[in-house]
Amino acid sequence: MAVEPLSQKDVEERLQELPGWTTDGVRISRTYHFDGHFQAAAMVVHIAQIQEELGHHAETTLGYNTVALSVNTHSVGGKVTGLDVELARRVEAVAAGHGAR
Repeated sequence: MAVEPLSQKDVEERLQELPGWTTDGVRISRTYHFDGHFQAAAMVVHIAQIQEELGHHAETTLGYNTVALSVNTHSVGGKVTGLDVELARRVEAVAAGHGAR
């Protein structure tokens, strides 16, 4: 199945279902906040598992009590695709279980 870039309108509509996620027109991004470093680190491990399952990887930054993600699809020229949105959805689905806000 070929991955196709989404229009800016499509990206914005899909992000309405993903609170906290934003776009700069090139990628989608979100920063999660935690009460401490251990919870943030555990979230990174869970994100890594999701990325491996999808075969699609975000730029992920671990801070003391934060995890920041930024993703687009390189194979279509660095544009946002449905694969990026699916990654965001799957991360959102596990975030609360790690205490993310």
